[in-house]
Amino acid sequence: MATSITYSSAQVGIEAPLVLVEATLAQGLPRVNIVGLPETAVKESKDRVRAAIRSLGREFPRCNVTVNLAPADLPKGGGRFDLAIALAIIAASDKRFLAPIREHEFLGELSLTGKVRRVNGTLPAALRCHRSSKRQLVVPTANGPEAALSQGGATLTAGALAEVLAHLSGEAPLPEAQKLEEPQLQAPGPSLSDVKGQAHAKRALVVAAAGGHNIIFVGPPGTGKTMLASRLLGLLPPMSIDEALEHASIASVSSRSFDVAEWRRRPYRAPHHTASGVALVGGGSPPKPGEISLAHAGILFLDELPEFPRQVLEALREPLESREIWLSRASSQARYPAAFQLVAAMNPCPCGYHGAETHQCDCSMDRIQRYRSKVSGPLLDRIDLHVEVPSLPPGDLSRLPANAAEDSDAQRQVSEARERMQARQACLNAALDTKAMHRHCRLGSKDSEWLDRAVSRLGISARGYFRILRVARTLADLAGSEAIATPHLTESLSFRRLDRQDP
Repeated sequence: MATSITYSSAQVGIEAPLVLVEATLAQGLPRVNIVGLPETAVKESKDRVRAAIRSLGREFPRCNVTVNLAPADLPKGGGRFDLAIALAIIAASDKRFLAPIREHEFLGELSLTGKVRRVNGTLPAALRCHRSSKRQLVVPTANGPEAALSQGGATLTAGALAEVLAHLSGEAPLPEAQKLEEPQLQAPGPSLSDVKGQAHAKRALVVAAAGGHNIIFVGPPGTGKTMLASRLLGLLPPMSIDEALEHASIASVSSRSFDVAEWRRRPYRAPHHTASGVALVGGGSPPKPGEISLAHAGILFLDELPEFPRQVLEALREPLESREIWLSRASSQARYPAAFQLVAAMNPCPCGYHGAETHQCDCSMDRIQRYRSKVSGPLLDRIDLHVEVPSLPPGDLSRLPANAAEDSDAQRQVSEARERMQARQACLNAALDTKAMHRHCRLGSKDSEWLDRAVSRLGISARGYFRILRVARTLADLAGSEAIATPHLTESLSFRRLDRQDP
């Protein structure tokens, strides 16, 4: 009985646990049996592997072949194990490859002609391999640029099974994946100066960008809510390396895979209001990331917020607090980061023109109340900035000039404020926990009493109280102030429109 071992990796969320691929050749009727909790795509790999080995002119072992994928209790799916299984079977029958295959890890799906096809989840595997293993990772050539993003060690690329065998036998070494010499940074976003007027809303955008706060725009149709939301991306700095690797890992394991051209570009996801809860938070079997995870380190824009099904919106409540989501199914559980910045927009009433000067609203108070109640109080509590976007007076659209320096000034303010936050607490103000807030958001006795009275009079919850403090801390950072002052508190309270709004 001949036995060999190769190494590969599974896919669990954005983790890539190590998998040992053991192959044993024993006497008996010719057959291939794969064990170790394989899914259908893994079981079918025996036919792909047999055809790929025969395409090299090699004879497939005419005996009882057993392939074990360990650990046995870890579900294995996809065609990512094909290359490792083929090499384990070849090494079990050809002793020359026993030693060299143990110095490598293999990922790749095989075609019937022996070509190595791309697979999802290459980047998490490269990160884990380079962090905790002394072995070299071999990936499909198409996955080379993605695997090179790990920047922790050399990754080899292969286009065919024959190339891997030539490398293992010392005949022709495999090429290394090409690393990005100069990662592409955030591309310039739409200009803030395109939005005419709306000074209060633009100010709120700068505050949201500086502190990482969630924001909702409320106003009649055509006042620029969607334009304002799209301008937030241009105010944000490029992602850090850690953020970029997390986002790339999420995209890598998703169904759309990762595009290297998007490296360090913050995502902007805008799902339609007909999206299901699974599409938004993720799910399936095995669990795949949803829109909130694909928007990690970027922006999730929900236009026409009350038009989303209520149960879909309620699913956002936990991720907005924990900044991650656990997807549990009967056979598996996966964790995905979800540190997105929520930007939402809604009309003030069903017809959209309640309070507008240019149109008459025919909605009854009961209809308006029912419309607004589609967005629950607990969800609104988790949105820091509630901003009114009113209709512009007639003639302002043609009279107001564009300010070309507006974007650069806003970006400078955001950058300087974020530097102050990182130097003081190593995180953005929106992510401050309770202990950090007691240290960095202290108020004087008069300001504390004033805020207590305002919160009590407006009926703001305890969560809303702390959101006001976080926004006030951001306003102080934008002003270059070490402490929160009364003007910062009053402006922060002005951004809680929906807490004090009556139909």
